[in-house]
Amino acid sequence: MTRTPPHLAVRADSAISGLSPGYFALVMATGILSVALHEAGFVGASRVALPLAVGAYLVLVGLFATRAIRHGRRMLADARNSETAFGYFTIVAGTGVLAAGFQGNGMGSLSVGLLIVAAAIWLVLGYVLPWQVLMARDGEPILARTNGTWFIWSVASQSLAVGLSGLNPATPRLADLLGIATVMAWSVGTILYVGIAVLVILRVVHHGITPQQFEPPYWVAMGALAISVVAGASIVDMGSVPMVDAARGLIGGTVVVFWCFAAWLVPLLVGAGIWRHLLHRVPLRYTPALWSMVFPLGMFAVASMRLGRVEHMPAVETIGAGFLVVALLVWVLVAAGLAVTIGRGARRRPVGRA
Repeated sequence: MTRTPPHLAVRADSAISGLSPGYFALVMATGILSVALHEAGFVGASRVALPLAVGAYLVLVGLFATRAIRHGRRMLADARNSETAFGYFTIVAGTGVLAAGFQGNGMGSLSVGLLIVAAAIWLVLGYVLPWQVLMARDGEPILARTNGTWFIWSVASQSLAVGLSGLNPATPRLADLLGIATVMAWSVGTILYVGIAVLVILRVVHHGITPQQFEPPYWVAMGALAISVVAGASIVDMGSVPMVDAARGLIGGTVVVFWCFAAWLVPLLVGAGIWRHLLHRVPLRYTPALWSMVFPLGMFAVASMRLGRVEHMPAVETIGAGFLVVALLVWVLVAAGLAVTIGRGARRRPVGRA
């Protein structure tokens, strides 16, 4: 007879060992859909999506903690690998997106707590991970392995800016400090985006990219711009404090440029997907990386709706509503892929056993 519990435990441990560093993109994707639905006025649906994001967050925290205890060496190896290390920034971004979701539902205290956690992790990872990647030498050029996950570093910074911009400080002194922190987070995220974009372009020019290498995280190139728009539009909408007043004009103009470029990237990314899956027949199957495609779609919807509202551009707001529908459909498809994958894994029998 098959002893199911031990086999399940072995398979579960194997899955935890190979857990993708970027799996918190699931939280990012689900959380931003909650924010987008709230932005569009679907408050009830938003309150359904938010608990799903919270549940995914708690499960992943448990899984990552287990992986750190049982497979710490492999986790460290991922942190030194330029192709996987920056996926860990999804922890920061997922936490920041949840904080924004709590703000929209009037749970300010939970939001503040999450933002403190996100900021602490961001500071640690922001200095440790790039150092680990740059100092690790395994004979392979780092530039050749630069990929779309690097943009998540920028997204993490902007997620803090979004969360901080939604806080209501109790005193003018705190408002001044909040203004400095928010503009700083937005500025760091923007500069990181520019630097990473240059590296990715250099990688493509010098080393090329195959259809197999063009994975869903390259969509984060658009999502990072979209979250920069959300953060920037939120800063423009903040109250008057010295740092915000000094940057308001620059940020207000910059986010319009960012939105335009993000919109330009969408057909390019869709075309690249056709090139990858239809022309070169790379199989389209569920992988954790697909959540990195859902998040940019949802974030572009939020960016369009918020920018259109703040800058009084109804056409842009309407585009955002359309992208919300697309993001919801893609989320459902990817979630179905996850459910099927989990179901198959639970039913799979070990070879040679009956």
